[in-house]
Amino acid sequence: MTAFILLRILQAIPVMLVVSLVSFLMFAHVGDPVAIMLGQDHTPEQREALVRDLGLDQPVLVQYWRFLGNAIAGDFGLSYRLSRPVAELIAERAPATLELAFTAAALALLVGVPMGVYTGLYRNSWISRLFLTFSLIGVSLPTFLIGILLILVFSVWLGWLPSFGRGETVQIGWWTTGFLTWSGIKALILPAITLGLFQLTLIMRLVRAEMLEVLRTDYIRFARARGLSNRAVHFGHALRNTLVPVITIAGLQLGAIIAFAIVTETVFQWPGMGLLFIQSVGAADIPVMAAYLLLIAAVFVTINLVVDLLYYAVDPRLRADRGAAGAGGR
Repeated sequence: MTAFILLRILQAIPVMLVVSLVSFLMFAHVGDPVAIMLGQDHTPEQREALVRDLGLDQPVLVQYWRFLGNAIAGDFGLSYRLSRPVAELIAERAPATLELAFTAAALALLVGVPMGVYTGLYRNSWISRLFLTFSLIGVSLPTFLIGILLILVFSVWLGWLPSFGRGETVQIGWWTTGFLTWSGIKALILPAITLGLFQLTLIMRLVRAEMLEVLRTDYIRFARARGLSNRAVHFGHALRNTLVPVITIAGLQLGAIIAFAIVTETVFQWPGMGLLFIQSVGAADIPVMAAYLLLIAAVFVTINLVVDLLYYAVDPRLRADRGAAGAGGR
């Protein structure tokens, strides 16, 4: 297992290098950060001095290697827009994004998996048809429209929930959380539903399709022939064998939730990393944008590693195959 983890980490290194290089090269030619920082009224001498201070007078590859070396040490430079360390800005915004992303992912899993199991086992019931109709709505509507509709209904018409912001938060060390205040929980509901609805419907339809496929296999027929109860067949055999593709999709969708929370954070003005990224794009804030993309790439690499490890916990065939391969090598 240790060798497997080390191999995955070694495979991730070139991926991270390529992502960091592509993101830096792509944003190195976007906008004019010097003009944004100095404003319209500045002298050529001031411009030259700032360019020299930022290191923008160096070749692109030199700038990249300096950026990469500093990034490995956790230093992403200064924000052109806010004149603050990028690592500090990301650390301030990360709790809001992670709290929103994990809440949306938990909602998608805790609701999507039971709905998928139910529609797979009772596919002709009216509740299943209702769930499938609901899933079509969740898949078809774009995220920003779902957020706007939720704001219209629950904030404007009913006045039950706030339409923007994070509410009151509690500071725990460097971490801030809204889970410990009622206003924070209320502010989290609409963004979490908006962000997690597509993933919920995707997981539901995937679990349903896998359940229908597994229930037609021979080993399920043999399990029924042995006299096992429906509960044991459905949850001890069928559901367990549907979890491998579900883990794959759920893991990748968690990375997607974190990466693409930009739209949801913009609609609800949620003070997370996605909103910081959007604001940085408008100001050509290259250090923030490059650091954000590098962070998202690291998130996807980490999630892929965790998903691979979960395969071994869920599917005993993988452990058996690896053990057989090791025995054959000896």
